[in-house]
Amino acid sequence: MMTRLRRTALAAASAALLCATTAVFGADFDGSKRLICATVDAHACDPGEVCLRGLPDSIGIPEFMRIDFAKKTIAGPKRTTQIRYMDSSADQILMQGTELGYAWTVVLDKIDGAISLTLVSREDAFTAFGYCTPP
Repeated sequence: MMTRLRRTALAAASAALLCATTAVFGADFDGSKRLICATVDAHACDPGEVCLRGLPDSIGIPEFMRIDFAKKTIAGPKRTTQIRYMDSSADQILMQGTELGYAWTVVLDKIDGAISLTLVSREDAFTAFGYCTPP
């Protein structure tokens, strides 16, 4: 049976390891490193219709994108777009731009590298979710 002192020491060591791991991962997503991102879930919405859910590529959203914070670009397999606005807070980086008649927003979670993105026009809207990692 574990003594109370051993349980307390084990809990403290576990908490320290968790904090150290979070700090290492968090540093990957603070905007200082280039990232490669994979979209895994997507939704296409038209006014007055139920949104369709599918794989990103099936509705025209790239499966993979590269974010280059230094160059302020996001590159997919077919084109590269300029990040026109970027805002960084304690827990996320918000990026916005326009391309092919759509306004887009990409939000990167600074803790775990998860992304959410939207593409909107006057006719329709798309959303996608995924994850990023340093290359």
